[in-house]
Amino acid sequence: MPLSRLTLLAACSAALAGFASAGTLYLPAYPAAVLVFDEDKAQIVDRIPLQTGTPMSIRLSPDHKKIYVTTIDHNGIEVIDVATRKVINHFVLNTPTKQYRFFAGTPDPEGKLFYAVTKEITQFPEHYEVAKPKYTVVDLEQQKIVKTVDITKEEEPQNQGDYGVGWIEISPDGKYLYQFGQKITILQASDFKVVDHIDLAQPDSPGMENVHFGSDLDLINSPGEHTGMFVWSDPVVHNLVFGLARFDLTTRHIDFNPIGPAPTGMAGIEVSPDKKFAYTVVANGKNGNKRCEFWAFDLSSDRITQKAEVPCRTRFTLGISTNGKKLYIYGAGFDIEVYDAATLKYEKTWDLNNDVTYAGIVVIP
Repeated sequence: MPLSRLTLLAACSAALAGFASAGTLYLPAYPAAVLVFDEDKAQIVDRIPLQTGTPMSIRLSPDHKKIYVTTIDHNGIEVIDVATRKVINHFVLNTPTKQYRFFAGTPDPEGKLFYAVTKEITQFPEHYEVAKPKYTVVDLEQQKIVKTVDITKEEEPQNQGDYGVGWIEISPDGKYLYQFGQKITILQASDFKVVDHIDLAQPDSPGMENVHFGSDLDLINSPGEHTGMFVWSDPVVHNLVFGLARFDLTTRHIDFNPIGPAPTGMAGIEVSPDKKFAYTVVANGKNGNKRCEFWAFDLSSDRITQKAEVPCRTRFTLGISTNGKKLYIYGAGFDIEVYDAATLKYEKTWDLNNDVTYAGIVVIP
């Protein structure tokens, strides 16, 4: 799988991790539910049924009080109250003649609106028409789309749909949206007017640019901060380098450091609660020559400190325990493989007895 797709797949996992000591995982699952998994007990302790279908994305609110889920069957939105583990709002956007596809999306700070990129599909008697992706505002109280805005030609490259849509964040005051792709695009939340663009990197080496953000790492975020993986390549020999970058959503200051050469693919990145260490699973080679391994690196020095081979899975995502001592490999399957973070060695497998989707893991205090 290409690096860009794996990195964006990881957005579904890493972007939803709000780490704490309680150790509760929220796993979107087939056919239409969110499983509540207790790390200490190593078992599912609750099951939250969804009313609108199979979950395809899941996002934790900034205050960790709500979980926003988008579903694919009828393109719905469901809001889960963390305290009660109950769905407190749900609705679908599809009509008999129109379907919608969600891509990137984020709630506003007050939890009243949901900003997203969507694609509209209209059914006619003898054919379907698929519109270009548009910026979209969904009113969660009215349970409907209240505004769509055409995406300018300049912004089309990072709004191609599927895994080609850049991750979206909103400023703490709710006035600006930030879309992360090959560049940072700053938009007014009121009308999606492009305010500015920010290059993600200007490394010391001349011509080293073309940075691309990937997953958001809530664990090492301060309020109003976006932290993510990025890769960049020089325009001459196109060597890819990956690293972490932190972007202040209020001051728009960006701080990042490269870590090392980018492999063929990466299945997410996770950071320990003390913010000192990070982990990823990389893949090099293809088909019969494919080789996967853990990479552990020290964030204080931005260097790789340990590597260990791990069996390759066709599709998987990386996760980390709330105390940072265990690593999880899961996704599109019925189990979670558990590894020791210090040694990178396999320990055990948790059987979920339920197929989980790629929507991600949310860890709640």
